[in-house]
Amino acid sequence: MIFGKKIKELREEHGMVQRKLAAALDIDTPMYSKIERGERKAKRSHIPIMAKLLEIEEKELLTIWLADKVLDTVEGEDEVKRDAVIYAQKEIEAGVR
Repeated sequence: MIFGKKIKELREEHGMVQRKLAAALDIDTPMYSKIERGERKAKRSHIPIMAKLLEIEEKELLTIWLADKVLDTVEGEDEVKRDAVIYAQKEIEAGVR
């Protein structure tokens, strides 16, 4: 839900209506509204378009989008989710070298 919260915050800061972003993404306004509420997921291909319209670095918006996916994946796994994220982080760091 962090992604939806962030894009709503940015949209409101820019005084933009949902209809404008929905049109740019080639989706209907109710679908866009669901993305802001966290009921639907934005597509990866939506990120560059949203970043440009909302005047945010694409990398930052993509990071938030991916973080939201990670949180969705570990939701409900309270006993191990922290350990799972730490393990994944170690794997990511090992792959970067």
